[in-house]
Amino acid sequence: MIGNISIDTTRYSDGRTYTLVGGAALYVALAAARAGTTVRPVAVIGADLQRLYVRPWPERLDLSHVASVADASCRFDIAYDTDGEVVGLTAAYGSAAALTAHALAVLNRSDCDHWHVCCRRPLNVGQVLERLVMAGHAFSLDFHVASATEQISAAKAGLPHAEVVFVNAAEYRLLDGLVAVNELATVVVSDGPGTVILMRHGRAISTESPQGGPVAEVTGAGDTLAGTFLAKVLQGAAEQEALASAVTAATHQARDPGLPYEPP
Repeated sequence: MIGNISIDTTRYSDGRTYTLVGGAALYVALAAARAGTTVRPVAVIGADLQRLYVRPWPERLDLSHVASVADASCRFDIAYDTDGEVVGLTAAYGSAAALTAHALAVLNRSDCDHWHVCCRRPLNVGQVLERLVMAGHAFSLDFHVASATEQISAAKAGLPHAEVVFVNAAEYRLLDGLVAVNELATVVVSDGPGTVILMRHGRAISTESPQGGPVAEVTGAGDTLAGTFLAKVLQGAAEQEALASAVTAATHQARDPGLPYEPP
């Protein structure tokens, strides 16, 4: 899982504010590990996230490709509206500025069954996807609405080679406006508490509706869906079965208060 591990401050319109250990690489990897697949997040953290190495993670979560540098870790400040949609985001990339070089170095020396790229700033998505395509590696992608237009454009050449692309409804509209979605093998489209759609070459072939219930923290729910779906498919599950498991895991994630940040 190539992407950021960060310190996230989340702010809700009802006044709630949380400071969490976040980042797409961590949440996707954690979900995949919980679903039974050995997974290694590829990320760069700073001294303020050193306790990451000693938290009680699932046995299948391998942090050996998480590099540590002296800079402060990547930080995101995310504002959500009453529907859980992102309405504001600021970032201080810190240690994540070294992510592209670290990811390319790991690609040169590490072998695995599948690579997943969390397409977020400051990762140079074009360079990473070019390397994956040239090497013939199996890979998948996801985006974040705050930078989706930029990152989809950067990923455009690699998108037809991706086995799965994960987007939410807003990101799908951007995707559909920038690339020919009928050229994409599989796209999984989530919509907050709404129906999740599995598409193949631009056609909807399956849907799954989340269970209702209280929402404590929406950060990481989409990443949890992606990680669970990938893990189940890699273990041989049919896509509909994988989708059902992924939607259930994402629903449970949204009911969880998240991973509180503990300073070193």
